[in-house]
Amino acid sequence: MIEAKNVVKSFDGFRALDGLTMTVPQGSIYGLVGPNGAGKSTLLRHVTGVYRQDSGSVLLDGDPIYENPAAKARIANIPDELYYFLSASTRDMMRFYKGFYPRFDAGRYEALKDVFPTVNERQSIRRLSKGMQKQAAFWLALSCRPDVLVLDEPVDGLDPVMRRQVWSLLMGDVAEHGTTVLVSSHNLRELEDVCDHVGILSHGKVLIERSLSDLQSNIVKMQVVFQEKELPALPDDMEVLHVSQVGRIHTLIIRGNATDITNRLAVYAPILMEALPLTLEEIFIYELGGEDYAVRDIVL
Repeated sequence: MIEAKNVVKSFDGFRALDGLTMTVPQGSIYGLVGPNGAGKSTLLRHVTGVYRQDSGSVLLDGDPIYENPAAKARIANIPDELYYFLSASTRDMMRFYKGFYPRFDAGRYEALKDVFPTVNERQSIRRLSKGMQKQAAFWLALSCRPDVLVLDEPVDGLDPVMRRQVWSLLMGDVAEHGTTVLVSSHNLRELEDVCDHVGILSHGKVLIERSLSDLQSNIVKMQVVFQEKELPALPDDMEVLHVSQVGRIHTLIIRGNATDITNRLAVYAPILMEALPLTLEEIFIYELGGEDYAVRDIVL
């Protein structure tokens, strides 16, 4: 389990992380989402032990990660901007990784050649295309057999077939070996298919942290047609996050349980009423509606 407790990190007076607290359960795929500048990459560099926090703690199973070789040996990382030694090939990096990842699986490295057949393991990684560099990164990281895999925009540059192949490998490791995956991405549609927990960051803090099923059950999109064209006065205690209208159809984004909200709107005797689940992208937009995001005029 990864825990960040009241983490503060400043750069030249700017607080990139501002008392951030987060828990990533063991054996989960945890999606980290947030606007640009929210602190996602900074947080990932703390989790991988690259940065030391100004205050607070970042722990792996209760042990600090920073300057802890034993903890770092359990973590594999694929950053947004890949870095390898000059002129090093995938096979060169395999030998390097094998030296400090105690559970590096040479047999799996050989087996994964069939998954990444277009990657020439003896060619300099820097001379490969961006997509092939990402494939090489996954090839090496998965061969490390890590307890924790930290990914920053992991499938950027991969074609749709390889994206599916990579996610299948990751989910297989989670199911079979209990690997914990912490992934930051702007592709919310893709995260929705693979993540079971989600943390939404803004201004260096975690605003919301829940399982994806809980997150989706606590906010609902209602499409309603009332007797009159205008929207009736709704109860003050109904937390309506967004209202839009196309013709006579009102679209309401409301925080709460779909069944409860449907029952409360039924008292207005609507002609038509339907509750629709929100996508992770829609949840992200409306949860950040009060966080400097101009989303109130979006019509879904």
